[in-house]
Amino acid sequence: MTARPPLLLVDDDETFRERLGRALRDRGYDVVTASSHATAMEAARARVPAFAVVDLKMPGPSGLELVKDLHALDPQTRIVVLTGYGNIASAVDALHRGAHDYLSKPADADEIIAALLGQKAARSASGDGARAADPPPSLARAEWEHMTRILADVGGNVSEAARRLGITRRTLQLKLKKDPPRH
Repeated sequence: MTARPPLLLVDDDETFRERLGRALRDRGYDVVTASSHATAMEAARARVPAFAVVDLKMPGPSGLELVKDLHALDPQTRIVVLTGYGNIASAVDALHRGAHDYLSKPADADEIIAALLGQKAARSASGDGARAADPPPSLARAEWEHMTRILADVGGNVSEAARRLGITRRTLQLKLKKDPPRH
């Protein structure tokens, strides 16, 4: 299998980071792992990643700061953030700072790869850095997707989903009643 462009995986949970790193390597990615903002930026400066997977909650500078700094280093890096339940505001903030998508934890390697690649987002196979631009989802779309993902995670229990999202049951029902926003 031909190695794909470099992928930076940043998470302070060593077990999760190493397990996910191994799964991504098994799928042909050239994975570099880091446990903090500082080690991630050091790795990114040494070799700019085509892709980055960033946990939002880390000690020291947060994943939000890392998203902003990776995007400043190379706006072409396709960044996916991983977030825990109820962090829609942080996930939306990450989209504003340069992330292309976000996933709720736990996410498996195939979900992450799908988010990284988007519809046409991968760097060209020749490695020349060219890629088709995929606009990030609108804030309304990101919020709607997050709410439906949480609702699915709790087996359709609206009360539990509302609790995890930090909103009222009625607000959740009203937001979900509307058609999904377009990108």
